[in-house]
Amino acid sequence: MTTESTVQAQLPDNLLDRLETLLDDPALLEAMRLDEIQGYLCAALSGPQPIPEEDWLADALGSEEALDTEAGREAAELLRAFAVALEEVLTNGEPPVLLLYPKDDDENGPSDYLPWCQAYLAGVDAAEDDWFEFLGEEEGTEDSEEISYLDERLFPLMLLTGEAEAAALEHGEAWAEGEERAQVENDCEEDLPQAVADIYRFWIAKRGTQPIRR
Repeated sequence: MTTESTVQAQLPDNLLDRLETLLDDPALLEAMRLDEIQGYLCAALSGPQPIPEEDWLADALGSEEALDTEAGREAAELLRAFAVALEEVLTNGEPPVLLLYPKDDDENGPSDYLPWCQAYLAGVDAAEDDWFEFLGEEEGTEDSEEISYLDERLFPLMLLTGEAEAAALEHGEAWAEGEERAQVENDCEEDLPQAVADIYRFWIAKRGTQPIRR
């Protein structure tokens, strides 16, 4: 596990190491990896309403039954602390320190952003309210400033998962190659932590102006 900063990554290293060990426990075979959990949580804490704790815990650990195991209960306690610390960072508008694994198991190689970003988008999909429908998006109508802003801040995730390229090619649009492509990907990697923080604060502001849907 690597971090993209020397700053403490929300929890002390010894607790992160313990959580990482628990997630590999045979009782938690369907659990997400630590990088995936952080990405998923960043989305789960955002949105029109945050995903309830019991739901994101079950998703992170692989099932509700996982909470009945000794490893699951200990992991859940650490995950709750992790979520509280992560939300405190996001509330302050600070970019989170990303927990990433290296590509190809090369400790000295580049970090692998794909699982983190895929997990974040899975968290977006798991929200009870569709993010864009909540903002009033309708097919055939011009996007509002809010929708355009959310699209812009989600772009690093869409690019790093390949979804932006797939959409462009589907519509017959050109896509960057070679050095230009590498530069765009590098820019998105650098922008990702701040984009995630911006999205969180965007939704916090929206919750203050919109009635809660039940």
